[in-house]
Amino acid sequence: MKITDIKTYPVWIGHRNQLLVKVETNEGLYGWGESGLSGRELAVAGAISHYKEFLIGKDPRAIGALWQELYRSQYFEGGRVLTAAISAIDIALYDILGKALGVPVYQLLGGKQRGLVPCFATVHGGNGEKMVEDIATLLELNWQAIRITPIFDNQGDESLFEPRESIGVTARWINTIREKLGFDFVLGIDYHHRLTVAETASFCQRLVPAGLDFLEEPIRAESPDAYHALRKMTPIPFAIGEEFSSKWAFQPYLEQGITDFARIDICNVGGFTEALKVASLAEMHYIDLMPHNPLGPICTAATLHLAASVPNFSWLETREAPSEKGVFHDDEIFPQRPQLEGAFYPVPEAPGLGIDVNEVALQGKKLKLWEAPHLKRRDGSYTNW
Repeated sequence: MKITDIKTYPVWIGHRNQLLVKVETNEGLYGWGESGLSGRELAVAGAISHYKEFLIGKDPRAIGALWQELYRSQYFEGGRVLTAAISAIDIALYDILGKALGVPVYQLLGGKQRGLVPCFATVHGGNGEKMVEDIATLLELNWQAIRITPIFDNQGDESLFEPRESIGVTARWINTIREKLGFDFVLGIDYHHRLTVAETASFCQRLVPAGLDFLEEPIRAESPDAYHALRKMTPIPFAIGEEFSSKWAFQPYLEQGITDFARIDICNVGGFTEALKVASLAEMHYIDLMPHNPLGPICTAATLHLAASVPNFSWLETREAPSEKGVFHDDEIFPQRPQLEGAFYPVPEAPGLGIDVNEVALQGKKLKLWEAPHLKRRDGSYTNW
């Protein structure tokens, strides 16, 4: 079997862009993958065009060797653009191999350890009272793990975010959530690296004891030392890693006990090949995976196979919970995709990823140039989104 073509589809689906990648072979088998570098899809597509030049004619079943060649084939190894490209190709190669052998991908990863993958739902923090109502609704629907986002009244200016103003009101509403709804469910918050060490410490000090079960990405993750400093100031478990693009990026956070949940993104970290190594390193330190999953159905399907095959797993992010308003799929483009059942995804059982794409429908879609919000503070300075 030989690779005959690699096609990239940077297209707008639902309310954001997705970069879908199709690897074709001379035996009629094909595989689909997805890149996770949102907002820079054209850069990843360009990297894939370079990789395509030497992948044509290669055996798609030599996945480990091809991963090494993709990673080492340039002097400047790594980086999020290149690993996002490698991720999409690697996922597609596993899809091909599963189809060739007539088995779901999880069988290639050591078999299934769970048949249902538990998820957490996200409740957005635009309004505190509405947030409490939405969480109560999720609890009635038997969701047991819920993540919220920060509250901040930007008075109609969507480009404005003032961290110190946010931490006070957000902490008050978290305390209210626990007062009204109790402590018998998992509650976390994603601050999306918008705070400093001092701001995060102040935020944590305002919370009732055991108010949060995890604190996701409160500060930027380039410096493990900054997280070490923050760890001394709060006992709240950290969830870190959605931006990491290799096992080496995860290494200090896992080995030095900086994070308590690994927010791995299979579409950024290097596909199944690299994700399994991160999962093993996390298992050595009794740390569960809590995968990042903000993309489309291909990312979800790939992550489900990873989640099925590893012992150390907590919850999968889903953007299809009742509290979400975004659309991340298109039924015409994805006639076969994972379907949420309550707060769980059943593990796909069809050969390969268990997903298919209507390529004809896909060809009618286009990329929309999109930028993540460029936030500023009241003094006009730039701050993180």
